Amino acid sequence: MDRALLADPHPSPANGPTVRGGEGLRAADKSPQGSAAPLQGPCPPAATRYPPPDTMVHWTAEEKQLITGLWGKVNVEECGAEALARLLIVYPWTQRFFDNFGNLSSPTAIIGNPKVRAHGKKVLTSFGDAVKNLENLKATYSKLSELHCEKLHVDPENFRLLGDILIIVLAAHFTKDFTPECQAAWQKLVRVVAHALARKYH
Repeated sequence: MDRALLADPHPSPANGPTVRGGEGLRAADKSPQGSAAPLQGPCPPAATRYPPPDTMVHWTAEEKQLITGLWGKVNVEECGAEALARLLIVYPWTQRFFDNFGNLSSPTAIIGNPKVRAHGKKVLTSFGDAVKNLENLKATYSKLSELHCEKLHVDPENFRLLGDILIIVLAAHFTKDFTPECQAAWQKLVRVVAHALARKYH
């Protein structure tokens, strides 16, 4: 499985070095002395939310059923096209990895772009490989991770963004089936896939 996910597999030489974009905004209250006070809130540490990519992942029988059950209803072509289009629209800096895709000048152009639709299908088909190989995701995405890291130089943060976009698309298409429990299982899956794809960056 060597097809690229978050980049045109045949980029033009003009791509140049990776440019990070859309990095999270930081909020901090200033103390009277002018130093930044730690941000308070319920969000757990990043190490808890996003364990190292080599961490062993355990899947319960319920999680597996929720993932495979919903996947059986997914139209890969339609949902894949929508997910990639949303990624390019919501996070426009990702368009630099698809500069051979033609017109990406507006949301309408992106949604109607046949190359976006075709590549979106490939992206979601790759998630199908994850559904089939829940116990061995690291090996499943080894070659893709190497491709994105060493050849395409894609910022691994974009894998997480794509996963979050996919969650939104699934929730929109399957409002009744996408229960909180189902969302939790799929959120876990896209998180682990993102880490498997980012493994060669470490």
